[in-house]
Amino acid sequence: MYSAQLLDHFQNPRNAGDLADADATVEIENPACGDILRLTLKISAGRIAQAQFKAKGCVASIACGSALTELITGKTLNEARSVQREDIVRAVGGLPQGSTHAAHLALDALSAAVSQIRIQA
Repeated sequence: MYSAQLLDHFQNPRNAGDLADADATVEIENPACGDILRLTLKISAGRIAQAQFKAKGCVASIACGSALTELITGKTLNEARSVQREDIVRAVGGLPQGSTHAAHLALDALSAAVSQIRIQA
């Protein structure tokens, strides 16, 4: 059973889409289930000014992508690096045991995007 917060993020995803002038663009696939998460970030003054996502997959993956963008917008890159799986799970009001892969997918995308920015800097 999904929480009300998770269903809200799924039905009304925040920051959905792509940033045309993104400083980082990553697309991560979970090979076990086939879910795909694309994350684009715009950096300004050392902070994540904008974060947008696109997801193809289960309800939980879409909700976790949405929650991730809310969690990291406004944070410095170091603050974004400290986001944990539990932060995403909490932001969506919990995940069923069979859906924990969705939080991992979101964190993998974040890690790859932040690494891309560090390389460019």
